[in-house]
Amino acid sequence: MKAFKAPKDSLGDLDAEAVATLIATAADIALVVDGDGVIQDVAFQTDLSIELDGYGNWFGRPWGDTVTADSQAKVDALLREAANKTKSGWRQLNHQSSRGVDIPVLYAAVQLGHRDRFVALGRDLRAVATLQQKLVEAQMSMERDYARLRHVETRYRLLFQMSSEPVLIVDASTQKVLEANPAAVTLFDGNGKRLVGRSFPDGFDAEGTHRVQALMTDIRTLGRGDDVHARLASGGTELLVSASLFRQDVNSMILIRVRPVQGEGVAAIPLAKSKLLQFAENAPDGLVVTDRDGRILSANPAFVEMAQLASEEQARGEPLERWFGRPGVDLSVLLANLRQSESVRLFATTLRGEYGAATEIEVSAVPLLGSQAVNFGFAIRNVERRLSPNAAPGRELPRSVQQLTELIGRVPLKDIVRETTDVIERLCIEAALNLTGDNRASASEMLGLSRQSLYVKLRRFGLADSPAGGENQSQ
Repeated sequence: MKAFKAPKDSLGDLDAEAVATLIATAADIALVVDGDGVIQDVAFQTDLSIELDGYGNWFGRPWGDTVTADSQAKVDALLREAANKTKSGWRQLNHQSSRGVDIPVLYAAVQLGHRDRFVALGRDLRAVATLQQKLVEAQMSMERDYARLRHVETRYRLLFQMSSEPVLIVDASTQKVLEANPAAVTLFDGNGKRLVGRSFPDGFDAEGTHRVQALMTDIRTLGRGDDVHARLASGGTELLVSASLFRQDVNSMILIRVRPVQGEGVAAIPLAKSKLLQFAENAPDGLVVTDRDGRILSANPAFVEMAQLASEEQARGEPLERWFGRPGVDLSVLLANLRQSESVRLFATTLRGEYGAATEIEVSAVPLLGSQAVNFGFAIRNVERRLSPNAAPGRELPRSVQQLTELIGRVPLKDIVRETTDVIERLCIEAALNLTGDNRASASEMLGLSRQSLYVKLRRFGLADSPAGGENQSQ
């Protein structure tokens, strides 16, 4: 700190009132403390005074008693430094507020002349602490995002390396091969040394090279292109080449997939159907195919995750009702409806995982008619984020007929009747209070209840805090 060059000329003779005003204005908290650390006087900014409740409780108390246990040693250090150096350094102390939350304040102490008195000036650090907390939360969020990206990259790398289908990533502008999985290396370059960094297309015959080049041109200009057939220059194997455009930062990349053309005796799946199967495999909703008795024949990864299983094999052959809300009820209703109609839509129930996790779901299903047997397909969607917290049974009272209707199939009938009675009772009490201007004595007479019974119901429904200004008028 640099002091004033000529304080006597600049400030003149200031009396005690002027100095007190100056100190109180300059600091968020100002304390006058004697040599024993006892507070003799105090000045607060208004909001801090309310938070710390300091005006009436701090006079005559040791300064160390107003701070938390971890800050008491800092109080002694501030007073020692001020006594030895006239002015101490800045130290952060934490005060306990009336709400039980620590309030950080940055203090410096100054000795008043040669007297055994000190002035402690404090700066409120709540805004800084809030910014620091936001910074920590942002850092933690970034760390979570980085971890998620690392996991995604690990899965991508594993899939990329283990894929039996040759896959290459090509720079769209230079057409240089940036990455190639082992299957692609084996197909185009047996030694695995020269494929990355080479121009693509390479390794095809003249006609195949022309077709692949045209495909890549369409991908760069139009963003899409039809699959093409091409033959390898060595061996003459006929391949089907597909390409997709994607962006990474500011660069455009082309994902090349190469697969053998299916033989004449094997019916190849049309491209549109293959994409539909790919969607079913990667869909965020659970998709399950069962036999006519409800035993699982196949399930996609989303259902495996919802059921808390390790693999699809654990689900195959098991009855689907094993994971549905009420065993023997929900699936029986679904199968009965499917046998009588073409589809079932948005059937609400609960899915229970292997480790007890319960998830609110909607189920849509259709029969799959084949040449040999009838199977059923189920689409299972997690709707927990869509449900209102007020509709959870046993938590809050439902406030509408629609919410009561949504309980059907999830809770027994007697519980729904009880919930309905509670809704009607609460609406009647609210209406009576509104009609009587919140006069509870008149409301109890209108409802035919004793005042004690009304008070019990008000507390039960969370209405006990309603204003009752008219009650005094009736007494």
